[in-house]
Amino acid sequence: MTRGVNVIGIGSTRFGPQPNKGIVQLAIEAAEAAIRESGIERERIGALYFGNFISGPLTGQEVLAGIVADNLGLPNIPCTKVEGACASGGIAFRHARLAVESGQCDAALVVGAEKMTQAPSAMITAALNCAMDNRSDGVSGLTFPGFFGMAWRLYEQRYTLTRAQVSAVVRKNKANGLLNPIAQMGRALSDEDIEQSPFICDPMRLFDCCPTSDGAAALVLAADELVTTGGAVPVRILASAQTRGAARIAGHADLCSFDATVSAANRAFKEAKIDRSHINIVELHDCFSIAEILDSEDLGLIPRGQGAQWAKEGRTAVGGELPINPSGGLLAKGHPVGATGVGQIYEMVLQLRGDHSNQVKGAAFGLTHNLGGTGVACTVNIFGRHDA
Repeated sequence: MTRGVNVIGIGSTRFGPQPNKGIVQLAIEAAEAAIRESGIERERIGALYFGNFISGPLTGQEVLAGIVADNLGLPNIPCTKVEGACASGGIAFRHARLAVESGQCDAALVVGAEKMTQAPSAMITAALNCAMDNRSDGVSGLTFPGFFGMAWRLYEQRYTLTRAQVSAVVRKNKANGLLNPIAQMGRALSDEDIEQSPFICDPMRLFDCCPTSDGAAALVLAADELVTTGGAVPVRILASAQTRGAARIAGHADLCSFDATVSAANRAFKEAKIDRSHINIVELHDCFSIAEILDSEDLGLIPRGQGAQWAKEGRTAVGGELPINPSGGLLAKGHPVGATGVGQIYEMVLQLRGDHSNQVKGAAFGLTHNLGGTGVACTVNIFGRHDA
């Protein structure tokens, strides 16, 4: 049995340093907001899926799904923590959708959370590097800025990428962050600001990298029959695809493209039964500035070699041809890794309801993209406005 599934409640904390709140408190805050907005009784929630990546090494706390469910007063239901590196939240969402779609439960709660900023930088870097195959790639000493820096250089050689084109991505997303009340670090930047920021790993500079963050986001998913006219405006889930890519850097045939994204996008559009031309808004995984360019092309939304120029021409800004990351994306909103995929959907629901602080006018169909590790895990989701 399969049936329609909707997002009927959303909640989120602000992303950014939260020195006075632990990860459980952040998760509860977001989940309470989502349950309250959904209007359904807690007894109707039949499963909880919790996206988290590095709470163990950074906070010393695991079994988060059960702890949060207990604090929320949920019934004796399956509670599962989901880990897929930076794609953990997106995978948790997909599992919840499958549980409702298949009839295992009528409603499910998705939570994504991470607490990072209290830890020293060296500890955060070591924890994030757990997303690599440390038997092969870890011993090289390479970190993720270096990995994406290599992708940048290869893309530059193939497509004559310019610094100004990449800076356009940064400027756009930082400016979008200024319009998002829960974003970590929106800012009006000039090309000079970006190009004079410190090198992290040549050619990657500070503003090309997303910040570490604390935060949580939550969603209530429900079958069609639970949707009522008295609750929040529902958003339809049209597709949710998950794929695996290369686990090792040497396993990639081409560092200018992630097979997992290409495959997930193709599967999602096939399931949704809409064309790419229908998509009005995208929230994608811009962990680094170059990643937005690669992702937009891998999703099949922008022709190969043109992602950077589209940004430079303003075609991916709000009001442009295909708005990408109007939330500010990871570059400005922040990247509490386990929460990111869920947070992207939170932003998308607001957009498709017409309630976002940086609204894309007339948005009817939206796509979210969440990528983990060196491209080893990916989810792509497609959503539709309730009347579209």
